[in-house]
Amino acid sequence: MATPGPDTAQPLQGDMTMSLPLDGMTILDLTRLLPGPFATLYLADLGATVIKVEDSKSGDYTRELDPGLFRMLNRNKQAVQLDLRSDAGREQLLKLAEQADALLESFRPGTLDKMGLGVATLQAANPRLVVGSLTGYGQQGPYADWPGHDVNYLGYAGVLDQIGHRDQPPAMSNLQIADLAGGALTFALGVVAALLDAQRSGQGRHVDVGMTDASLALMPVALAARQTTGRLTPRGEGMLSGGLPNYGLYACADGRHIALGTLEPKFWLGFCRAVQRPDLAKMPLSTGADSQPLRDALADLFSSQPRDYWVDLLADQGLCVGPVLDLDEALSDPHMQSRGVYVETDDGGYIRCPIQVGDPPPAIRPAPQRGADNSQWLRTAADSD
Repeated sequence: MATPGPDTAQPLQGDMTMSLPLDGMTILDLTRLLPGPFATLYLADLGATVIKVEDSKSGDYTRELDPGLFRMLNRNKQAVQLDLRSDAGREQLLKLAEQADALLESFRPGTLDKMGLGVATLQAANPRLVVGSLTGYGQQGPYADWPGHDVNYLGYAGVLDQIGHRDQPPAMSNLQIADLAGGALTFALGVVAALLDAQRSGQGRHVDVGMTDASLALMPVALAARQTTGRLTPRGEGMLSGGLPNYGLYACADGRHIALGTLEPKFWLGFCRAVQRPDLAKMPLSTGADSQPLRDALADLFSSQPRDYWVDLLADQGLCVGPVLDLDEALSDPHMQSRGVYVETDDGGYIRCPIQVGDPPPAIRPAPQRGADNSQWLRTAADSD
């Protein structure tokens, strides 16, 4: 286990002395762009010493493509810069790997092998090293070498086909489901599980996460419906995708929207009482065409008043009814503020790690400059000879 180098970055917020669950773990992070850095962000927020390893020429493209995103994804990390095309750079990485607990990468399958840094080589240098690979399609299979992005992984996993309104084309989300939920969070969970196993067994594992596989794994509701009915439920027609009139989105008089989630009978009946429309409870309620009169009646009801009228009337009655907020409204929402989810800082702002493990919250340190910690970590690696 490596001795973390001194992190001299001054905290923007939080407690620098707080003990965290992954304290003492050292992660070499060779990932770039969005999914991998988001996974290692969680590990860093939970206390791991994450060393961002960047190529001496290009580094992580996100630094230039979207500096604000880079800042958000790479807080609480340290950074070294190595030329992995050179013998000296590869040797330096192997020396770092000897002291680390995990090395995580997001190259196409076989890239590390071509560099002379394959799993067998890394684990020969450190048998308890966890090596994690996050790719679009996994390490094996017909598509393993293909490039791709979130939209492609969701397309192959059948997720995109399920997103959208009834009888309308598939829709895209501004939440990168495959990259973040299917990829990054699944990857982080797999890495932590392998780290626990390595502590117990003394032997590291190779964690292989394909974002397409992991996106398909996020669809138990659609798969269960298919098994139950013997057919795939078309988009917009499932119980939780807009098929039920009492579980969906409705436009209000001001063009804003209400999220109606009165799925269980007690919530639905309570809603009908709250809006003084007992007649709604007597109308057919199903995912079929016989529920269209109820859907129309609800659309007429909500369109008669602005969104906040319905929020004031219903939100605190425990009926699973609430507003559709935009991001600015969500950040300033009193509940979010009371939870400390979003933190304003001198360099902009951050969404804190949503896994709260103590009070006060841990420190937030700014993203490192390229190669900011070379002197410490490369000297530490040299001293290990």
